[in-house]
Amino acid sequence: MTTLHDRDIRGFASDNYSGVHPEILAAIAAANDGHQIAYGEDAYTARLQEVFAAHFGDGVQAFPVFNGTGANVTGLQSMLPRWGAVIAASTAHINVDEGGAPERVAGIKILNVPTDDGKLTPDLVDREAWGWGDEHRAQPLVVSITQSTELGTLYTPDEIRALADHAHARGMRLHLDGARISNAAAALDLPLRAFTTDAGVDVLSFGGTKNGALGGEAVVMLDAAASEGLVYLRKLNMQLASKMRFVSAQLIALLEGDLYLRNARHANAMAARLRAGVEAGIADGSISGVAFSQPTQSNGVFATLPDGVADELRRSFRFYDWDAARNEVRWMCSFDTTEQDVDAFVAELARLT
Repeated sequence: MTTLHDRDIRGFASDNYSGVHPEILAAIAAANDGHQIAYGEDAYTARLQEVFAAHFGDGVQAFPVFNGTGANVTGLQSMLPRWGAVIAASTAHINVDEGGAPERVAGIKILNVPTDDGKLTPDLVDREAWGWGDEHRAQPLVVSITQSTELGTLYTPDEIRALADHAHARGMRLHLDGARISNAAAALDLPLRAFTTDAGVDVLSFGGTKNGALGGEAVVMLDAAASEGLVYLRKLNMQLASKMRFVSAQLIALLEGDLYLRNARHANAMAARLRAGVEAGIADGSISGVAFSQPTQSNGVFATLPDGVADELRRSFRFYDWDAARNEVRWMCSFDTTEQDVDAFVAELARLT
């Protein structure tokens, strides 16, 4: 097939813009010859269970799905009765970026709490953790957090443990949206289980697509008592892959060795380089009117720009407004972002400011 896009165009809009890591493409190709039983009864999906157990502990069960929204909707639906509700940060992907799918598809009420940094605390949870037994109120039965958050910030294992203990003491469960969980593991320099299984998380949405996969996510049942019916709900929500071996092969390629960390560490390092370059420009006066709106803890940089600069900068590099009313933007780095990409971006920002 003829290449239809300009391979030289680079951007900082999303880690979804990047291509597929060559090792993952090779894994897909390696799984391609011959026949395998469909719908998950294949050797690759069986191997995937062992790989997830190695990272998250014995007894966990992984259900490969197509995308992050599907993982979140299916995972949360398995944790709740029809009258259940989920407490989440107002910035949570399930609240603002999934087209209402948790509510429209799964029938789940989202009880959102404003936060400055995208993170929940036990005190913030308590703003919506009330009304049990009141037939007029959707029952808060799950707390959902994101790691790393939609604002690029990180929870420590102790912070997650505090949330898990707080939720469990009130009869609630803890869900973790791990669309960028590998970036968190790389930034914290911790095993995946340290801030999931060992910290009391009950159900995990594991993300691979933003970290070099073609399209591979999984609902991971860390505590079997917290989830019911996943084997049926995955099909009901149109997330059951017939040729599941190709989804599983991608996740194996990420997790069987250290590819998930190599990719994430690089993306995080490029975000740190971008921030450092802008900070240096601010310090020496070559960049003016730019300020950071969040700490840079993983692979995203959040900043505010002078009027009109964002649109001019987008002529060369695509990225998204985060809060257009205050000129806040988001710059994301990927496993394939290069130092040259970052340096060219900082130079153009300097020219425009």
